[in-house]
Amino acid sequence: MNLFDIFALLAQGAGYTVLVTVACSITGLAVGLLVTGLRRMTWPWVNPLLDLYAYVFRGVPLLVMLFLVYFGLPGLGIKVSPFLAMILSLGFIAGAYLSEVFRSALDSVDAAEIYAAQAMGFTRVQVLLWIEFPQMLRFSVPGMVNEFTTVLKYSPFAYTVGIPEIMKEAMTLTASTMQGVPIYFALGVLFFLIYRILLIGVRAIERRYQVPGLVLA
Repeated sequence: MNLFDIFALLAQGAGYTVLVTVACSITGLAVGLLVTGLRRMTWPWVNPLLDLYAYVFRGVPLLVMLFLVYFGLPGLGIKVSPFLAMILSLGFIAGAYLSEVFRSALDSVDAAEIYAAQAMGFTRVQVLLWIEFPQMLRFSVPGMVNEFTTVLKYSPFAYTVGIPEIMKEAMTLTASTMQGVPIYFALGVLFFLIYRILLIGVRAIERRYQVPGLVLA
């Protein structure tokens, strides 16, 4: 089996890798925004629970969380699919990290703008949606890019619950051909190509919403 054949076989799992990465990134973004919004609603009893969520999910290894969801929840009568297990584990871990990125970005929003909006009669939710969130997202784009890259690097764990992504294809092919070196070399190349393609798209979004005067790294 030559290197071209290996690339062709591994490419069959590339779609699952991209799907897992995009789905978990979107889930993480949604969870991060929700946690950030709840923190800003001035409900003192909620903040300790949100801080606990961020602390726990940033400290538990992904593989432990994934096995807890996929193998643990059925013991409670809740059966989840492999894809949903990845979303609930990797997506919520990414959301915990993004909530901290957003927390720091909110500190960069000028308080005078918030006071001005409140003086004009904006409600707390309106201030959050129309004043704070748009600026926060622009300030936090570099942090979001970094977290989305991390999600891609964690996506190979999907093979542990049976998702036929690129890592699982590589392991199956290695077991049947015993050509580990070229197979895992091709795996690394494909991961790098997926990373670069996704990064080009994210960078285009970053340039579109870049804060004026902020130099891109």
